[in-house]
Amino acid sequence: MEYTKLGNSDLKVSRICMGCMGFGNATNGQHSWTLDEEHSREIIKRGLELGVNFFDTAIGYQSGTSEQYLGRAIKDYAKRDETVIATKFLPRTNEEIEAGITGQQHIQRMLDKSLQNLGTDYVDLYIYHMWDYNTPLYDIMEGLNTAVKSGKARYIGISNCFAWQLAKANALAEQEGFAKFVSIQGHYNLIFREEEREMTKLCAEDNIAMTPYSALAGGRLSKAPGETSKRLEEDSYAKLKYDTTAKQDGVVIGRVMELAAKHEVSMTEISLAWLLTKVTAPVVGATKLHHIEGAVKAVDLILSEEEIAYLEEPYVPHALVGVMAQNTMAASKEKHVWSTGNQKI
Repeated sequence: MEYTKLGNSDLKVSRICMGCMGFGNATNGQHSWTLDEEHSREIIKRGLELGVNFFDTAIGYQSGTSEQYLGRAIKDYAKRDETVIATKFLPRTNEEIEAGITGQQHIQRMLDKSLQNLGTDYVDLYIYHMWDYNTPLYDIMEGLNTAVKSGKARYIGISNCFAWQLAKANALAEQEGFAKFVSIQGHYNLIFREEEREMTKLCAEDNIAMTPYSALAGGRLSKAPGETSKRLEEDSYAKLKYDTTAKQDGVVIGRVMELAAKHEVSMTEISLAWLLTKVTAPVVGATKLHHIEGAVKAVDLILSEEEIAYLEEPYVPHALVGVMAQNTMAASKEKHVWSTGNQKI
């Protein structure tokens, strides 16, 4: 395993981050393919044995049971100060807004609940899961800064946002003396490369770590055409993201399969080896032991410049889908007012 600094932080993270969205009690969530605690612990333990020290979860994954499973496994199998735990919080609910719960109060509540779920006094990286268009940015940044100052979060990150939003947030943080975002967790893989338009350039300029999710496109970049799995069949969100572009994506997937045969490795290794040339640490979901084993092997695979170009050449622009499509609609309605204090930003 290789390790690197997470952007402008002091966190030393493994080049592979284990995504824990596949862990948790499915009866409390929407994903029928998630694992129970026994099988989740087995995969977390194997990841630790292979040198993975970076784990990503969220309070929204299976009603917090993903956090609970991860926290108990880390306590039993690792030293807390040798692991990097990231978790995420969702925007305020309509009920909270109607009840007058502020953005800062919401962050405090969410973080305290996550710490309880994880069984720890702090998280290493606290991530703003998606842009909240109903809460002033100042409130969010001040709330996150309070979390850092209190010691409950060492650093903060953001997920599912546009480059202009990340730049805007960090500019406000610098202006006010708040903690800045050190990482971005966006949608980025070989068959969805829209982050390269602006986000990758901003992150390179400001040394912001990229830790993308959907690194294997919901399994599409790890399986030959015709192969399937429970996740491929039942993950409706992944179907929304990829089914409409399956034909054009298939050309890229074919080249992944071709290079995998050439190198005598898995398609997972080729897909992640490519992504590792672009980002700090991809978030790789694992629901079987070979998922994390294959991901770790990718760290040692070096692709030539010609092979990288060969994988990239067939790509065509993709429309934004899922959360980012919703962001596009919401952003078009937002009033771009620059101010401080309790006014909307």
